[in-house]
Amino acid sequence: MWGREVAGLRLTFHLAGINNQNFLMRDEETGSYWQQISGLAIAGPLRGRQLTLVLSDELTFAAWKSEEPRGTVLNDVPQYVAGYARRDWDVRMKRAPTVIDFPEYGLKARDLMLGIQAFGASRAFPYDQVIREKLVKDRVGREPVLLVVGPDGESVRAFRDRLPGADGASDFYRMGGNQAGATMMDAATGSQWNFQGCAVSGPAQGACLERIPMLKDYWFDWRNYNPKTSVYGKY
Repeated sequence: MWGREVAGLRLTFHLAGINNQNFLMRDEETGSYWQQISGLAIAGPLRGRQLTLVLSDELTFAAWKSEEPRGTVLNDVPQYVAGYARRDWDVRMKRAPTVIDFPEYGLKARDLMLGIQAFGASRAFPYDQVIREKLVKDRVGREPVLLVVGPDGESVRAFRDRLPGADGASDFYRMGGNQAGATMMDAATGSQWNFQGCAVSGPAQGACLERIPMLKDYWFDWRNYNPKTSVYGKY
C-alpha cells in the first residue's frame, strides 16, 4: 500500500499495463508510470520519485474483524462487478505461466513468499514454511526479526525482535492462545504477547514490538525486483 502524495501533488492512479506480470500505474496529474511492487516512478516527469510506504496487513477477514469489530468494508462498485477477479483467482493464478522465472533453491515461479526489504537487505520467507513453523526467529541483514502466525493459522505479521528498551535480540517462544489472545512469550521477562505484537501480561504489559513491513508475493516477482535477496531455510 502506497501513499498518493508526491512532490506536493495528490496523485490519481489508473491501471496502465503489466510489466513482467507486475502492475503498472499511470497518474493523471503528470502522466508518470509507477511500478506496483516498489512504488517507484519508472518513466515520465516524476521518474525516480518514490511513493511512501503505508504499513498494511494481509489478513483473513476473521482475523481483521476480531481486531476491528467496528471496521467497515469497501463495497463493490456495481458497474465494474463483472470485471472483478473471481473468488478462486489465487487457485487459477497458481497454474498460470510466467514470462520470467528464477529456478533457484528448488523454488517454483509461483511459490508464495513473504518478502521483507529492510535494514539494508532483502530476505524472502516461504509462506508455507512460515505457516508450519508458527514462529520464525531469523535476521534480515544484521537485524533480528520475528515472523508470527496469527490465531487463524493463515495470517502473518513481522516484528523487530527487540524488547522495548533492550539492546539485543529477545528469545520468544510460541504458546497456545488464552483469553487475552497471547500467542508467544519472551524468556527475558516471562511476558505474554499477542498477534498485534503487544504484551498483554507480565512485566512488559502495555509495550509493543516494532512492526516491519512485509509483502506477500510470488517468488518470480519478488526475486525479479530484489535480485540480491536471500531465502530463509536456503541460505
